[in-house]
Amino acid sequence: MERERSAAGDARGGQIERGQSAGGDAPGGQQELWWALRRRGYVRTRWPWRSAAYLAAGAVCGAGAFGLLVTLILVGTVLSVLLIGLPLLAAICLAGVPMGALERHRVRLLGGTAVRDPHPALARPGFVAWARTRLGEPVTWRELGYLFVFCLLLWPVDLAALAIGLLLPVGVLYEAGSVAAGVNGQVRLLPGWEISSLPQAAAAGLLGVVWLPAGAYLTGVVAGCRAELTRLVLGRREAEFAQRLLEVSRSRARLVDAFDAERRRIERDLHDGAQQRLVALTMLLGLAAMSEGAEAAALLAKAQAQAGLALEELRELIQGIHPQVLTDRGLPSAVHDVADRSPVPVDVAFEELPGRLPQAVETTAYFAICEVLANVAKHSGADRATVRGGLVDGRLVVRVEDNGAGGADPAEGTGLLGLADRLAVVDGRLLISSPAGGPTLVRVEIPVGDGVAGGARASGS
Repeated sequence: MERERSAAGDARGGQIERGQSAGGDAPGGQQELWWALRRRGYVRTRWPWRSAAYLAAGAVCGAGAFGLLVTLILVGTVLSVLLIGLPLLAAICLAGVPMGALERHRVRLLGGTAVRDPHPALARPGFVAWARTRLGEPVTWRELGYLFVFCLLLWPVDLAALAIGLLLPVGVLYEAGSVAAGVNGQVRLLPGWEISSLPQAAAAGLLGVVWLPAGAYLTGVVAGCRAELTRLVLGRREAEFAQRLLEVSRSRARLVDAFDAERRRIERDLHDGAQQRLVALTMLLGLAAMSEGAEAAALLAKAQAQAGLALEELRELIQGIHPQVLTDRGLPSAVHDVADRSPVPVDVAFEELPGRLPQAVETTAYFAICEVLANVAKHSGADRATVRGGLVDGRLVVRVEDNGAGGADPAEGTGLLGLADRLAVVDGRLLISSPAGGPTLVRVEIPVGDGVAGGARASGS
């Protein structure tokens, strides 16, 4: 499937992640490299090479920055006697700004969201205004500290990880191959280890074959840690917090509107359904009280039928608020009940849970599944759907897949944005993959909190 860059990010802000994320790949906002490292076949992907390129660029940039920084310090110190070197020493305070910009740009090699420039726009043009503004910003001094750490520590780490993870195993394979082919009669692979015969070359080649994929993981882990450090130190912290706060505010506003609409729906259902049935029942009972014989019996029979219809409508209304099967028997049984009532045939493969989940988790997951299956019936044109669920790393993960036409879009009013808002309340996440032509895969992830055992008590079972 092609990855879709969604304008919506994390469901914590009432947004939706789309694309391959629904299959378990990295959601927007996190490094794709970390997700690739957790999946099988990592060494066959492009990520080991991108990690190696990231480390190689870091080694080159770090060595260059180290040489330039040492030169500025030495020249500025020598010329400071004549006052000429003072501007050079002052320029060192701003040297972290271009380095920070370069590092934020390099992180894009490892995927995920870009690291935004934390520096605000200038109120006035010119170098003096730029220097004054930058010297007064905390991020400028963070960038300067990062520059010194980069020059003294980080780029040697990049170079060492690249050498151990890639260059050395490739060198071992090359030298072993040259001995096996008779190009070289004797080579020294490492201090105290020389190979000169075919068995020794075969052993060295086997070592290189094992070493190379292990080194690919090593370069990936080191590159990921380096990029996370860059994001932490040089990222746009205040702006990201403000953006998250804005999304949470929007999500809460949508939730208030959704709750108000749900209240009006319940009022309308009660007024148009059960209330009218009860009014008719009261009238029939009044007429029966004034009648005798067969006429009274007929009226009582009608009254009994009206009471049955009123009870059925009330049960349906209560089912929409909180189903009794969910309270009594838990989420898997409630999901089977929803599947049985779905107009589209649904296969349910819910793993057996070790206990009851927290009530908020069960309720949110139940209505999420109901909403998705309702969308399948109304919009997808599918003739089959599947619901799978279970606990994965302390999270309830539910996957709903159908064989319909695909192309699900939250902007078309399919309830997906409201579903993301509902999940945001319990710190959940909604991920969607729905290319044109199908299939559509919706993945819901909800943290279970303190564990499954306490969920039974919370749910009242």
